Amino acid sequence: MAARSWVRCGVLENLRSAMVHVDVLEEFSGRGIGQALLRHAEGLAAAAGRTILQSYTEHPSGFDPDGRDTVVRPATGTGAVPADARGVRFALKAGYRLEQVSRFSALDVPARAASWDALDRQAVARAGDEYELLSWSGRCPDGHAEQFAVLMSRMSTDAPTGELIVDAEQWDVARVRHVEDTWRHAGLVPLVAVARHRSSRELAAYSILQLSPAKPWLANQDDTLVAARHRGHRLGMLVKIRNLRRLLAEYPAVERVITFNAAENDHMLAINVALGFRPAGYDGEWQRSVDAAGRGAERVRRTSDDGTPTQTGIC
Repeated sequence: MAARSWVRCGVLENLRSAMVHVDVLEEFSGRGIGQALLRHAEGLAAAAGRTILQSYTEHPSGFDPDGRDTVVRPATGTGAVPADARGVRFALKAGYRLEQVSRFSALDVPARAASWDALDRQAVARAGDEYELLSWSGRCPDGHAEQFAVLMSRMSTDAPTGELIVDAEQWDVARVRHVEDTWRHAGLVPLVAVARHRSSRELAAYSILQLSPAKPWLANQDDTLVAARHRGHRLGMLVKIRNLRRLLAEYPAVERVITFNAAENDHMLAINVALGFRPAGYDGEWQRSVDAAGRGAERVRRTSDDGTPTQTGIC
């Protein structure tokens, strides 16, 4: 196999968009294979009625996004990718625009665990007695599933997405159960920590870690979100530390946790840096809008399910 392409189309939301991607082995580059595969993938997306094409490029951390390296910056103005990278040159030539940069970060778990004590005390003092921490593995308890679905739906509207066109997602208990089943079938073990508001019994924040027995040394930091009305109480820090401590206690073979954050997500990046995460690479998030005839079209702002513009929040 010299190269591959794929296209992914959502079936519940983002019905105007498709994710497309092309990979060509270095020794086969420069022969037009990638361009042919991209045209094929874009044709499949057009046949499905998709007029917003999105893709990504991956870059190791061996360049300085804020230094003198020749870089391409996204519409957000935050972060950068190397201009001379093969994937960047390919995306630009194909008419894609860099809309966002995500920072890939890694945490060496045992080496940083001692530094969490002070952070935990500060967060507990800030939250006071208004909140309690709960946790589970695998399946969300039935009594929390409906509220958990509400929190998970907010990831699509509260997480920064730059100028990418992303629709609001609608979550219910059935969708929560579906994604839990998907994780289980994929061999993933999710660890979930939540903060619950004592007086209202409302779930205020959550964080998910995932690990696979096939890679016992590695865990993935997935979603972390604090509901808007509960922000300002250090709940993001609390649920992250609760999960990391469980990870150490129950899965001592884990050496590293990896995660992604939007480069402009200052709040969550500050939490991760304080926990000990360090930059390990960057992703470029690309987008191209076309009309029904395949011509370039004006970009539009991200919208909610009723078509109105939404504001970027903090995840």
